[in-house]
Amino acid sequence: MKPATVFLGEMTDPEVRKALERTQTIIIPTGSTEQHGPHGPLLTDAIVPTEVGRRVAERIGALVGPAINYALSYPHVGFTGVVHIRVATFMSLIEDLCASYASIGFKRIVFLNGHYDNTYAIAYACATAAERMPAGVTAFPVNYWDGMTAEEAGEFFGPTTGLHANRGETSAVMAIDPDLVDLDAANSELPPFPEVTNQAPVHTAFFFSAPGSVHRATKSGTWGDAREASVEYGQRYLDVVTDATVRVLDDIERTFAAMPPR
Repeated sequence: MKPATVFLGEMTDPEVRKALERTQTIIIPTGSTEQHGPHGPLLTDAIVPTEVGRRVAERIGALVGPAINYALSYPHVGFTGVVHIRVATFMSLIEDLCASYASIGFKRIVFLNGHYDNTYAIAYACATAAERMPAGVTAFPVNYWDGMTAEEAGEFFGPTTGLHANRGETSAVMAIDPDLVDLDAANSELPPFPEVTNQAPVHTAFFFSAPGSVHRATKSGTWGDAREASVEYGQRYLDVVTDATVRVLDDIERTFAAMPPR
């Protein structure tokens, strides 16, 4: 007997029809193909949300669509392994997926994002696609780290902890498949940022508006210290972000429900 799965791409057509009788929520992992230091796989940003999506789907009764592996990696241009698509192409893909999944019968379309540069484009594309979807269908992005508490976020991400190919992200990949990480090559590097009043708008201006900005800011593509990455730390990372994603999806659902019709 064929085993049950939450992955849409592993299902037969009749299995999808049957699944739609119990759930109308689809989670679409969204990542990138880009360098993750000298030690991490190019698909890190898709591998992690795919695993988080699987865990979340099993807890909330959702399905997981095939991952989007090509996206907005223009800040990383300059590194050999970067494969990216244009902003307009990416947004068109998101819009078409919204319309297509809605036509199948899904009513909650969640783009579970693992690559921050995609976030705004996903949101704008979902808004643009709204007129192509039936009433009652919602589509939106959630970064898999969005629901973390300040304490949790501080443990895994930050100015000194790093934001890319660091210990947490590298450990998460190791927990999924340790053979994908070359830990002997793991390094530590932080971009030479000056002291500023507020890092967020500075990072947006520098990284989002300048193709190749990450290549300019880092020699290796690492932002953080990956040398102490481990399977055990990766399991904790995955546990934390899975719980966080379940929480934020519940918060989003309750917010939609709380708004009166107009």
